[in-house]
Amino acid sequence: MKKLVVNSFFAVVLGLLFTLAPLAASAQCTMCKTQVEASRTEKDGYDFSGLNKGILYMAAIPYLLMGAVGYFWYRNTHPRSKATSK
Repeated sequence: MKKLVVNSFFAVVLGLLFTLAPLAASAQCTMCKTQVEASRTEKDGYDFSGLNKGILYMAAIPYLLMGAVGYFWYRNTHPRSKATSK
């Protein structure tokens, strides 16, 4: 029972952190920011609002791939025990 409470608490905290992560990750690198600011002054009618999201997507893909590989590696190297505890 204690293990279930600890695991559920951990899942809630992790979910809360993942929910708040996009708020903290809305920044660009310095070079991208200066390029966007320079382009905005040259081309007034062009919309650059999707650039930040594109940067975040490109940064997230390697982490997702490494996480998937790590998950499957852990799952294959640590077999589940067949005895269930009550």
